[in-house]
Amino acid sequence: MDAVFHALGDATRRRMLRALADGERTVGQLAAPFAMSLAAASKHVRTLERAGLVRREVRGRTHVCRLDPGPLAEAHAWLDFYAQFWTGRLDALDRLLRAEDADLPPTAGEPR
Repeated sequence: MDAVFHALGDATRRRMLRALADGERTVGQLAAPFAMSLAAASKHVRTLERAGLVRREVRGRTHVCRLDPGPLAEAHAWLDFYAQFWTGRLDALDRLLRAEDADLPPTAGEPR
């Protein structure tokens, strides 16, 4: 999962993944929005491949990439645990603060 989060840590790679969510793209098509060389785009694609997020197929001289969403589901499940943890903590804090507010005497001019 470290490789997935490393790959997702770069905005260019996140945008490439978003493009691949719409369907297969060549490395050249992935590079086009960034005005980068094919070599630079290929390095980004290799990082995504190492993370298991992209599959590349060579068709003649063209490299075609497609999204493999499996590792994203694993990362989502890991993040979801912590989202639930923090939601529970914040809900407990909210209950505590509401209970404390209910015990305070009203100040001058404030309705109880």
